[in-house]
Amino acid sequence: MSAEDLVRRFYDDMWNRWDEDLARDILSPDLDFRGSIGLHVTGHDGFIGYMRLIRTAFPDFHNEIVDLVADGDRVAARLSYTGTHEGPFLDHTATGRRIEYAGAAFFSVVEGRIAGVWVLGDTLALMRGIGATDNFVDGSGPST
Repeated sequence: MSAEDLVRRFYDDMWNRWDEDLARDILSPDLDFRGSIGLHVTGHDGFIGYMRLIRTAFPDFHNEIVDLVADGDRVAARLSYTGTHEGPFLDHTATGRRIEYAGAAFFSVVEGRIAGVWVLGDTLALMRGIGATDNFVDGSGPST
């Protein structure tokens, strides 16, 4: 399987279907994952715990691949994320609000498994989406 196909499975089959068993198949046991919300996890169990954290907060969380670029065992993905804030997330109680934000992820594949992922997401848009910046006019400072 190509690195590009592996990344498509990562999003379409594993993330969007919450398939923890597939995570153990396509992720390296030594996975190094850095998420845009500031969390760094390693290995299968670390990543599955991260998935559960997101699923608790956004049960309908969905990753849409907008664009993929692959060069051998390296893949870059441009993404759109959506979901509904139904559970606790980063010290914020559920709001029931819909979120939508953009991001990018960079993958490395080793021996047919995803070994490294670094995600950069528009976390300001995410936090605005859940109302965490409602006391700010434009996200740059307190409203007057």
